Amino acid sequence: MCAASPWRRARTDPRRMDQGSDMERVVCVLRAGGLVAFPTETVYGLGADAENAIAEGRIFEVKGRPTSHPLIVHIGSAEQLQNWAEGVSKSAHILA
Repeated sequence: MCAASPWRRARTDPRRMDQGSDMERVVCVLRAGGLVAFPTETVYGLGADAENAIAEGRIFEVKGRPTSHPLIVHIGSAEQLQNWAEGVSKSAHILA
C-alpha cells in the first residue's frame, strides 16, 4: 500500500537507488498525483502521470510554464502511440 503524498518530496539518488523500495516510492508518488524529478543527460526532468490532469497541471504550475507549451509524454511502446497522438505519419511509426 502506498503511503506517499503528492505534496511530499521523495529524495533519491539515482546512482544509489534500491530498485525495490525506492522505485516503489516513486511509483506511489506518481499514482498519488505527485511529481518526481529525474536526471537526464543534460538537465533534470519533472515527471507526472500523463493520465492525471491535476498532476499535469501541477507541472505547469511548478515550472511556471505556459499551458500553450505542450508537455512531452514518454510511452513504453510504439503500440501506445495511437492513444496519445493523432495523424502520426508512416515515417514516425517506422522511427517509433
